[in-house]
Amino acid sequence: MNIGYIGLGLMGRPCVLNLIKGGHSLFVWARRPESAAEVMAKGAVLCGSSADVAAKADLVFLNVTNTADVREVIFGANGLASSGKRGLTIVDMSTISATATRAMGKELAALGMELVDAPVSGGTVGAIAGTLTFMVGASPAVFERIKPVLACMGSTITRIGDCGAGQVAKSCNQIVITGAIAAVAEAVNFARANGVDPNPVREALMGGFAGSRILELHGKRIIDNSFEPGFKAALHCKDIGIVEEIAKELGLNMPVTDVGFSLLRKTVEQGYGDLDSSAMCKVIEKA
Repeated sequence: MNIGYIGLGLMGRPCVLNLIKGGHSLFVWARRPESAAEVMAKGAVLCGSSADVAAKADLVFLNVTNTADVREVIFGANGLASSGKRGLTIVDMSTISATATRAMGKELAALGMELVDAPVSGGTVGAIAGTLTFMVGASPAVFERIKPVLACMGSTITRIGDCGAGQVAKSCNQIVITGAIAAVAEAVNFARANGVDPNPVREALMGGFAGSRILELHGKRIIDNSFEPGFKAALHCKDIGIVEEIAKELGLNMPVTDVGFSLLRKTVEQGYGDLDSSAMCKVIEKA
């Protein structure tokens, strides 16, 4: 299948490589052409614009930063909608507003195109390994059609509901992760403040109800003071900002998320935005 992919960052590049391994022909575009060098070496074709990608592909994936970027790639000058054929399916792997996703889905449907929201969890590690978790908003028929392609990049692929539902699930994911990282950071700081090595504490907790992937991976990063980004704090802060915005619209009380958002904002403000989001421990330690 001819597949388009737009957005070749920390997540996009390994996803493209896994799609190539799956036997697909890839047509890619990125704001920085140099970011395409690795995938071009494996056979991907660099296009001159999003419109060029849409003209060549049967299915197009997006993996960009925010809601405005998604809208620009789809509806902007030389965007996908300007040259996409009727029946084109656009799969957005970005984490953006569910409200905006539903609105763009309706706009594309009027043009005879389909928007699928398929945000992911698993970070760069999962993207490289091809073990991402996909949370998909699509009709049952479209979901079944694209699922084999998603399987090139992920191991857990779940249809949540129709367009927009995937973004809601991703927001739920970010709510849980934010609270868990903050709790692990507090636990490590508490152990150290009491003169106890956090390494065996973490080992012991991993065997009980507190055991989790967050404690396993982020706990080790926090203990080792090693914050090479699997997911940058600035992007995590952006995601929780989306949650806060929608919660405000719905009149929801989100006390744990409010605290997590405050920690992430301070993490970015203190210059740690390009580090892994577990660097929020630095804010907790300073406080």
